[in-house]
Amino acid sequence: MKSPLNGTDTTYDVLGIGFGPSNLALAIAVEEHNAGLPPEERLNALFVERQPSFGWHRGMLISDATMQVSFLKDLVTLRDPSSDFSFLYFLRERGRLTDFLNQKTLFPLRAEFHEYFEWAAERLGHLVAYDHVVTAVRPVRDDSGVVAHFDVVCRDPGRPGRTVSYRARDISVAIGLEPHVPPGVELTERVWHNSQLLPRVAEFTAAGTPVRRAVVLGAGQSAAETVDYLHRSFPEAEVCAVFAKYGYTPADDSPFANRIFDPEAVDVYFEAPSEVKQSLLDYHRSTNYSVVDMELIEALYATAYQEKVAGHERLRFLNVSRIRDVRTRPGGTLDISVEFLPTGEQQVLEADVLVNATGYRPRDLGALLGEAAKVCLRDDGDALRVDRDHRVETAPDVTAGIYLQGSTEHTHGLTSTLLSTTAVRAGEIHRSLVARRVVAR
Repeated sequence: MKSPLNGTDTTYDVLGIGFGPSNLALAIAVEEHNAGLPPEERLNALFVERQPSFGWHRGMLISDATMQVSFLKDLVTLRDPSSDFSFLYFLRERGRLTDFLNQKTLFPLRAEFHEYFEWAAERLGHLVAYDHVVTAVRPVRDDSGVVAHFDVVCRDPGRPGRTVSYRARDISVAIGLEPHVPPGVELTERVWHNSQLLPRVAEFTAAGTPVRRAVVLGAGQSAAETVDYLHRSFPEAEVCAVFAKYGYTPADDSPFANRIFDPEAVDVYFEAPSEVKQSLLDYHRSTNYSVVDMELIEALYATAYQEKVAGHERLRFLNVSRIRDVRTRPGGTLDISVEFLPTGEQQVLEADVLVNATGYRPRDLGALLGEAAKVCLRDDGDALRVDRDHRVETAPDVTAGIYLQGSTEHTHGLTSTLLSTTAVRAGEIHRSLVARRVVAR
């Protein structure tokens, strides 16, 4: 199968694996770089994506959920405020710019920001091949024995059982995170991860499947949003939130704390010794991990109190607790054993649904890179060594580059998996690609 640009015998300057927001931002930087340049000076790029179309956390695009980062931290603005790929430019094209400004908010609807991403991705359709699942990344040595290229092998969507290979001087890996569930948990029709929330609820609603009780495990933003959404979606159901904390922890989005997401903070973190890096992560976990927006915390508490006053409590919070066991009853419903940690006392809840809002974890880069992983250098903790320009350090006989977008929290800090510095990081990788191409000449 041919790529959107050329045949499979083309050698690309950069090939992106994954086409979520990170590589989308890089594709924009490449597109803007190429504009107006003669063909011989342009970067030849291709991005491969396993999904059939662009999609970003579709299962949690709750209609009234808002972004937790400013719209100014879009795909381009912090890199180039004049870019016509900005969120504000998108709003103008959609005829909603004035309406959005009248809201006086920095935080658009999550569904609207996804629409913005789709709009940008559609404009770059000539750079991306969808339905391409990467099966191997192979180092390619030249006549002198130097690894000068990588071959990225994908399943060929047009020929089942066959593969197609693309060659590139550099690759940019942005494969995102994968849902994490507690050990031993198997996802089923009634046991979900919150990433499946919207389609699963839609299936239950369409089928008329009764939900008398739903249980949500977790204490972060996604868990609280899931509790709220289930409570509204199933108006006759009891919704039980289970978490080990005493209560939800508010996210620290104060101005000084938010500076940990500044581009300059990446420089500070990168240069810091390992013990300082760990201290910074520990100090600022409350900006991102297992925390909830205060507005949602207050709304859930108000709902619970109103129900208590009315004498009909559908919203329950089983704090300082954990799930010990989940068993399926003969009729398909679940018996969920919940332990109250201070006493060890257990209660069994019969539930129709269990949602694990237990976060995400980095995908296995070693499995993806395969043979290419063998030319990557690692630190004393067996983590990949990554330079400031997001390029993995490789063996001396390797000139081809592997750039990472994500999976670099150990080197670049908390912003590694977040949108906060997506535009800036794309610019840094783009500049590195251009500089390396000039040197190669």
